[in-house]
Amino acid sequence: MIKFFFIVLISVFSGGSLFSQTDEKGGEESYPFIVDSILVSGNDITEEFIILRELTFTEGDTISFETADYNRERIYSLGIFNQVTLEPNTYNDLNILNIVVEESWYIYPIPFINIKESDWDKISFGMFLVLKNFRGRNETLSAVAGFGYDPTFGLSYYNPNMIGNEDIFFFTRMSYSDVSNKSLIAEQLALGNFDQKVITGNVEIGRRFFLFHKLALNLGFSYIESPFYIDRINASFERIDRVFTLSTGYQYDTRDLVQFPKSGFYTNVSYILKGMGINGINYNVARVDLRTYNRLIEKLHFKMRFTSRFTLGNRIPLYDNSIIGLEDKIRGFFNYKIEGNHSYLTSAELYYPIIEELKINLEFIPIIPKQLLSYRVALYAQIFADAGATQNSEASIGLNNFKSGYGAGLTVLILPHYVARIEYAINELRKPEIILDIGTSF
Repeated sequence: MIKFFFIVLISVFSGGSLFSQTDEKGGEESYPFIVDSILVSGNDITEEFIILRELTFTEGDTISFETADYNRERIYSLGIFNQVTLEPNTYNDLNILNIVVEESWYIYPIPFINIKESDWDKISFGMFLVLKNFRGRNETLSAVAGFGYDPTFGLSYYNPNMIGNEDIFFFTRMSYSDVSNKSLIAEQLALGNFDQKVITGNVEIGRRFFLFHKLALNLGFSYIESPFYIDRINASFERIDRVFTLSTGYQYDTRDLVQFPKSGFYTNVSYILKGMGINGINYNVARVDLRTYNRLIEKLHFKMRFTSRFTLGNRIPLYDNSIIGLEDKIRGFFNYKIEGNHSYLTSAELYYPIIEELKINLEFIPIIPKQLLSYRVALYAQIFADAGATQNSEASIGLNNFKSGYGAGLTVLILPHYVARIEYAINELRKPEIILDIGTSF
């Protein structure tokens, strides 16, 4: 947020020359456009097929202005380009669609300060090392060393297209953490808060098919060490849990711009087998996440989400309870934890652009690589309403169990890297709160 207003200030004193309104897909008068040939340029590192595999059309198709806009956003969603332009041109009666990309900076040895659970009393700090797109195939290799609240050390690797053009993806991660207990029930049983040592490793392999669908299989192991043994805090009958996991997941994603969608549908369904009877541990976790994004009138957009998490079994450790107030939050009860075996959360939001899209170019600044000096900026206003509840397996649930909040705010996008929000929320008890958060609401 501070960075955005600093750039605005520079622009004012420079006569606004840093900003330009973008039209990155040609004027509407250029469409419909028959695509005889597709040309990709500006991809000095990125292999061409990484871009072409995101398109919903091919040579010989006729595309509309809306289709060009949608596909431009899909290329942006890769997160490896500062700018993307679709230029329809005709040469000697041949219609050529030129896709021009500007590659971003791919090596990030950067310090960070992270506000865990959006609680300013839970600040962690450290260093990220991220190598993106290092072989031109949109692979990501990352390492993290975090200190402060919940210190963490980890390595991960992601390859979205491991074998030729078969759309087979691969992901692996290893991490070590000292994790502060998140369960209020466990804190009561232990007569105070405590930390758990957590070592995890997992390998995932999957396949994307028909462009929008993904199936994945994940095999993992977790070592969770508590300072004591207390029934329900641990999954086994010892203070150390050794948990093998096997999970499967399905994803359907037609969103235009993943970082800030304005159209499309997203669903993610997963089922995890925990323990599978090994070391006396045997329970399951299921999750579903449904989201829809639509344009209502002109530039006014609407999005809605429903997500639910279920823990199934007779001996579920409290560290794996479903807790609203960690990753999933109710604005109005932003730092309030609601805990149970199952959780339910729904959100609705209307949003409208104050600044729909500006291109910022700061390449006049010396020394700094030019890939770090070009951004796509937008500013949106939103009004929202959230509601959520948790449920224990033996209990019923009704509307009176749901907590709710509503409010308004602003979202700043500095793509491809940054999204931040400031929001004012009021809950059902008429208590207000101000929310400062990173990323979109959903």
